Amino acid sequence: MTYQGVLTKMTTEFSSPIQYYLVFENDFINMNQLLDKTLRIKFVKHQCLNCGLDKPIFRQGFCKNCFFDMPQAGDWIMRPELSTAHLDKEDRDLEYEKKVQLKPHIVYLANSSNVKVGVTRKTQVPTRWIDQGAHEAIEIVEVPNRYLAGITEVALKDYVADKTNWRTMLKNDVVDESLVEWKNKLKQYIPDEAQEYFIENNNEINIDFPVLSYPVKPKSLNIEKVGSFEGVLKGIKGQYLIFEDDTVCNIRGNEGKVVTIEIV
Repeated sequence: MTYQGVLTKMTTEFSSPIQYYLVFENDFINMNQLLDKTLRIKFVKHQCLNCGLDKPIFRQGFCKNCFFDMPQAGDWIMRPELSTAHLDKEDRDLEYEKKVQLKPHIVYLANSSNVKVGVTRKTQVPTRWIDQGAHEAIEIVEVPNRYLAGITEVALKDYVADKTNWRTMLKNDVVDESLVEWKNKLKQYIPDEAQEYFIENNNEINIDFPVLSYPVKPKSLNIEKVGSFEGVLKGIKGQYLIFEDDTVCNIRGNEGKVVTIEIV
């Protein structure tokens, strides 16, 4: 059976283990059902997730023009502390920015390769943690806008990491931590404006990924560069497909590329 479509971030369903779906325009694949099967993936062309044109993808699935024009790719996406909608100040599109920034946001701790701090909209819990490949996570504060979440994250970065080591995460070379203890230890460093939003008496969430075997030395697949790849699917963690030969494919990193996927 062969599927064709433009790659976008896999949709997930919180269960044990996590269920993964690759969604194309007219079809979808439950990736869990493909474990231990041989897949052949071929690059077809580019398709910008905004304009739909066959133009080289610059970042986040967008061509260069769209990336620098669209509100969905503004600097405040990656750096929430730059949010200004709460001040009624526009970056690229105030209506869109208000819709996203002026919603409840969560600052959290997640353990994927190590304990890290992050920010997400409340509606993206636990999706954000799943996408990062975190096997455990906990909420620290729930604030009414993205700016407050951003300045809290910046303050806590001095005491805990804010990046995931993707190789360590994929090798499952991780150590369980008491995130409740971490949360309580970090409380004193939360900015005054966000202290009232600290979440008391909550527990960490554990996440189970569908992985039959982990790679020893993960090597990243650039499907556009190699043209085609064939391998046995051994697991899915974060937004990565893990193959038997230690090749890993970051679906999110390949957004905007049209591929065919054949189940051999």
